[in-house]
Amino acid sequence: MAVRFVRPVSSAAFMARRLALAAFLLLIIAVAAHRFGPLPTPQLAALVLLSAAIAAVSVPLALRGLMQLWAIGARGGVAAAGALFLALPPLLLVGFCLWRFETTPRLFDLTTDLADPPTWVRQPQADQIWLKRPMFVTSLERQTQKTAYPALSGRRYEGAPDRIYEAVMKVAKAERMDLRPQGDSPIARAEKAAERQVQAAAQVEDAAGALSATPLPAIVPVPLPRPDRKAAIAALETPSDVLLQGSTRTFALGLPFDVVVRLREEEETTLVDLRIAARYGAHDLGFGAGLAEGFLRALDAEMLGIAKQ
Repeated sequence: MAVRFVRPVSSAAFMARRLALAAFLLLIIAVAAHRFGPLPTPQLAALVLLSAAIAAVSVPLALRGLMQLWAIGARGGVAAAGALFLALPPLLLVGFCLWRFETTPRLFDLTTDLADPPTWVRQPQADQIWLKRPMFVTSLERQTQKTAYPALSGRRYEGAPDRIYEAVMKVAKAERMDLRPQGDSPIARAEKAAERQVQAAAQVEDAAGALSATPLPAIVPVPLPRPDRKAAIAALETPSDVLLQGSTRTFALGLPFDVVVRLREEEETTLVDLRIAARYGAHDLGFGAGLAEGFLRALDAEMLGIAKQ
């Protein structure tokens, strides 16, 4: 009589694969809901930690499955290898964040002008839940920034603020930074005046369209041309600081940062200073400096291109 060999099955390997798959799917859903949806950053951090915890549990089970495959030839080697592969992204993401937390200075608010930082026109507000952010920046933190990021400084360009404003807005759009004029600055007043002129021109065009179906009167209304935005800005010569406030996000995880850019006219030059702050938590993991330096480098390149024209 033939002896039939029954191969044992490693339940640990298949359990590891189920746990690792759950952790991987949880990570993907959480990151997508935060990057493109309404999920706030504190909930993202909690879900990422939960995903990493589930993945960490799956790792020893997967290793046990591989050991059983080696020792007794148990089925589950492919499942164990797949579990290790699926558990890798959550564990790597948490490990990367912990590495940045330990190797970058504990800062959440950075500025290019340590003595006189640009002020927030509207104080950033967010429900920070368990990722609390300090209300104020201490002088020690400013000194830490000076030591850690000595190259993070403002820019001085030749030209009036209205000329620099156009370059700043162009660079902000390219860097996925949403900036808007704030307060009662000349740029803000020019923007409002241009919007009013556009609305008035649209009303005249609508009225002209409504009258086109009826016999024309003796005097036909003529639509006004759209306003010249540059001319409207140049017409306002009142010197003052121009504040542009908005927000930006990191590319991959979409971590939100609040930004304010200040344009200050000095004689025939314009000073450009920037302030960027993480919206959640007391540590920006070094992303704030990267966003600020990237914006300033792009602005330098844009102004160099304008100077060569």
